[in-house]
Amino acid sequence: MKIGIIVAMSKELALLTPLLENESATTIDGYEFITGQIGQHEIIAMECGIGKVNAAMGTYALLSHFSLNLVLSTGVAGGADPSANVMDVVIADRIAYHDVWCGPETIPGQAAGMPVFFTSCPDVTALLPESDSVKHGLLCSGDMFIDSIEQVREIKRKFSDALAVDMESAAIAHVCFKKGVPFFCMRVISDSPGAGHNNAVQYDNFWTAAPEHPFALVKKLLLAL
Repeated sequence: MKIGIIVAMSKELALLTPLLENESATTIDGYEFITGQIGQHEIIAMECGIGKVNAAMGTYALLSHFSLNLVLSTGVAGGADPSANVMDVVIADRIAYHDVWCGPETIPGQAAGMPVFFTSCPDVTALLPESDSVKHGLLCSGDMFIDSIEQVREIKRKFSDALAVDMESAAIAHVCFKKGVPFFCMRVISDSPGAGHNNAVQYDNFWTAAPEHPFALVKKLLLAL
């Protein structure tokens, strides 16, 4: 398979690229694409930048230049539920916008003409079953860093079963949906505002707490495909 992997930040890309064999880089239209192999799969990885617009632009560029069988959104997310602990991996079987509303007689979270929920490819999701450190559930995306329990409560007022929050995955899923390319989202919890913790400190500490192990699950997943 030919698989695209999108992360938002250079710190995430630095954890991903060591997983690749025969790594090389090419720049197209201002985007650097890192190509390599994991098992039998050809991988094209990229850093799109933080936020929904950057994510959508990066995904569109990736799909415009490479014919892909699957796009994977990975990196970090904030926990939106007490059950989502730092270093847990969230398999987002559903993804929604938490900051979209198109007006009266529309559903909060639903972009015009789109489903309320985008879905990860179920065949891929099934490869990483739930466990104490792997959780399946709803991830919500929006253009804000969620750093308080009050913000989480507002999100859960719309999506009571939200498990995690990020700033890119819904936009990536949106473009994949429009382009007809299977999508999958897998994120590691870096901080837990949904549990009422000081997540700014948690987030800073996460990057010095050996997060390589959760990211290695990406390789495990792809080797199982």
